[in-house]
Amino acid sequence: GTVSLWTTGAGPERAGLTVSSFMVARGEPAHVLGLLDPESDLARTALATGAAIIHLLEWRHGDLADAFAGLLPSPGGLFRSDQGRADWRQTEWGPLLSTASTWAAVRLQPHPQEAGWSILVDGLVEHVEVGAADQPLVHRRGRYQRPAP
Repeated sequence: GTVSLWTTGAGPERAGLTVSSFMVARGEPAHVLGLLDPESDLARTALATGAAIIHLLEWRHGDLADAFAGLLPSPGGLFRSDQGRADWRQTEWGPLLSTASTWAAVRLQPHPQEAGWSILVDGLVEHVEVGAADQPLVHRRGRYQRPAP
């Protein structure tokens, strides 16, 4: 599926995590359900703040996805704009990736459920921006792939 980047928090309490296990439940209101590592900074901070931004990543964001997954080093922190990886804008839901064309802002329900080695979080969608994603970042069988034309 399409790789997402979940971000939350503000200032030194910002956190983010690359997430592939999520789905959108349509309705009024819509929900985003995601499986998160319960020991991640993202899960801790998102549950404390009650809000997050879910970015759908594109092929050009591959290095960023790897950095937030802990696969690439990020000297000085993941949210440093001067490293050329990304620019961020603070919102009421958390840090927003300036180059994300599609993203959703959610309010997290306070009591996640255990699901295997993960926790299942439920986010009520408060805001959505949908842009053109010509080259979505797709994760399949353990690696990134370009979608078929």
